[in-house]
Amino acid sequence: MKFVLLVEGSTERAALPRFLKRWLDERLPEPVGIRTERVADPEDLATKAENYIEARDAHKTIAVIGLLDLYGLKSIKRDGRSRDDYREHARKIVCRRFDNPKFRMFFAVHELEAWLLAQPENLPPEIRRSLPASASNPEDVDFDEPPSKMLKRLYREKLKRKYDKTIEGAELFSRLDPSKACARCPHLAAMLDEMLDLAQGAVG
Repeated sequence: MKFVLLVEGSTERAALPRFLKRWLDERLPEPVGIRTERVADPEDLATKAENYIEARDAHKTIAVIGLLDLYGLKSIKRDGRSRDDYREHARKIVCRRFDNPKFRMFFAVHELEAWLLAQPENLPPEIRRSLPASASNPEDVDFDEPPSKMLKRLYREKLKRKYDKTIEGAELFSRLDPSKACARCPHLAAMLDEMLDLAQGAVG
């Protein structure tokens, strides 16, 4: 049995299955698989989800999980909404395009890199010492300077080099403790709790 995870970047595709499975598998009687596929935007996501759920081997899929960054959505306007209102507004729009009980839509608030800020001891000391106070609640690092932009700025200013998501990001995810990330990122915790409920129903 497996989840299908629809994500928008190569870092997510490479790093997320192992990260999420470390949390899920220790809570399940048997491990589950996580297959990832990149999507271009919310409209593409709905089409890909439908393809997986209507496939011949759909009985082997626990659920299709959409996971996009809340920051940077191009096809869904924010129009001054608060973070939580915008997240729910975007979720409803995607789910209206594809309404199916085996589909779930989540957003990383505001970006996947927020989860990395939940364990600052993994960051280089120069970066860790320079994190703003807002980083103590990683999902509050907002639209003005979302987590990836913050890390890019700090790497450039403090280390005089580029923060590369496919290199530093993937390496940081390999060391990130999902339980610590959940403790400081409630939206991540809610997603994993729902995935756990779905998996328990599927594998017993």
